[in-house]
Amino acid sequence: MTMQKQPNIILITTDQQRFDTLPPYAPSFLRTPHINHLMRDGVTFDKAYSCSPICVAARASIITGKFPRTTKILANQNTSLTIGHKNTLPSCLRECGYQTAAIGKMHFGPERVRHGFDEMIIPSDYYIEMNKNGYPLKPMQHGLGQNELYPGMATVPENMTLTNWIANQCVSYIRDRRDPSLPFFLWCSFSKPHPPLDPPEPYYSMYRNCPIPKPIFGDWSENDVPIPMKRHRESWSEDIIPPEIIREARAAYYGLITQIDYNIGRIFAALQDFKMFNETLIIFTSDHGDFLGDHHTGSKQFFHDPSARIPFIIRFPKSWQNRRFGERLDHLVTHADIMPTLIAAAGGKIPEDCEGENIIDYLNGKLKNPRKYLEATIGDVLCEKPYVNYLGITDGTFKYIWYPEGPSEQLFDLKNDPKELKNIAKLKKYSETKKVLKSELIRREKARGGLFLSSDGNLIALPPLNDSEKERRSKPWPGYHTEYFQVDVRH
Repeated sequence: MTMQKQPNIILITTDQQRFDTLPPYAPSFLRTPHINHLMRDGVTFDKAYSCSPICVAARASIITGKFPRTTKILANQNTSLTIGHKNTLPSCLRECGYQTAAIGKMHFGPERVRHGFDEMIIPSDYYIEMNKNGYPLKPMQHGLGQNELYPGMATVPENMTLTNWIANQCVSYIRDRRDPSLPFFLWCSFSKPHPPLDPPEPYYSMYRNCPIPKPIFGDWSENDVPIPMKRHRESWSEDIIPPEIIREARAAYYGLITQIDYNIGRIFAALQDFKMFNETLIIFTSDHGDFLGDHHTGSKQFFHDPSARIPFIIRFPKSWQNRRFGERLDHLVTHADIMPTLIAAAGGKIPEDCEGENIIDYLNGKLKNPRKYLEATIGDVLCEKPYVNYLGITDGTFKYIWYPEGPSEQLFDLKNDPKELKNIAKLKKYSETKKVLKSELIRREKARGGLFLSSDGNLIALPPLNDSEKERRSKPWPGYHTEYFQVDVRH
């Protein structure tokens, strides 16, 4: 593929959207016509993963083109600790002559840091506007926290929700605020379907009477749960939420996704009004997924597919020669690939320290060494005593996860067991597969200095903390915040 001129670029991200909310994995009743349009007119990467399935770590990877272990952001931490304003995605595109805007949830820290964007409008601006407009109805007045797996309903009508407002701001940018003489890069970042699971009507009722898929439970998820995962789900008491509530939560989650999709249609319409839709390069993805009760767990963080596997679609301008479209590929991709791909599309020079792959080169057969593996982890390497909850690696066919505390390990055959129902780490039949993946994980850890290797060169093993279930359940984090909170976590 070759471009004719610098395209306008839109990166559309959602927050906490599972891979199986889009065809062919989604329930047949789930309505996503505009994202489906992108899939038919673009290239869908079926093996896309978040290398650190949590909000800030994923976004840090997007704006730097680097893996989380390099950015050192492995959790919801202050991005300014390791990321500045130079050699970021927006700053590199500005050097290519682009105007840049970020609209929606960024989760940068501190809240107003721009990391190179010319313009940034975030959810805080929405809540300020809603507090000043004099309307008797106010958003987020239902009392649900930002991490709770419980369904609710928006306390404002659809046209006053944050999702609608983000779309409005993007439409306004396209229509009113951009310089028409320059190409633009717009990051449209929806804050849903991240909890609170509070869609407005008609989306609240849209799927309540549909055959909602039930959670899946691996044979390991009852009595062979890795300690960090057990601690997480017990701390948040996700494992004791009644199934009827999980069902309603999933129906609300689907409603939020359709609301986003329909609002994406408004952004497409704004582009079409200016005859720009066909020539705009569009990437659609999410920062991570959500267990939604799978394996008796909620939220994200871990490397299982409901949590870490994400949608990833690229729609190229129609004028590009030999344009690729209507394809579904199994190549492993991740957030770090967005920056080099977009800089290449803009005709710029990719920074030498950029670790992601240029997907355009991959599609053109020019990538010298296409990746064979992707790693994932969650933890903190900036604190006094660095730690990780797990170290994971996949080749797209198998997935290996090492949990230092315990220790314990998991191996999944993604081809024959795509729902990760059976942990085959102890089966002799797969001992060589496990050895290959574990050895690759050790090799990579050693190349980074061996922070999580023991003195004998193996992956670090730690004794259990031995905190009780009672203690864990007394330490939840439901995400209690009002609309006045000063961090970009109000969804």
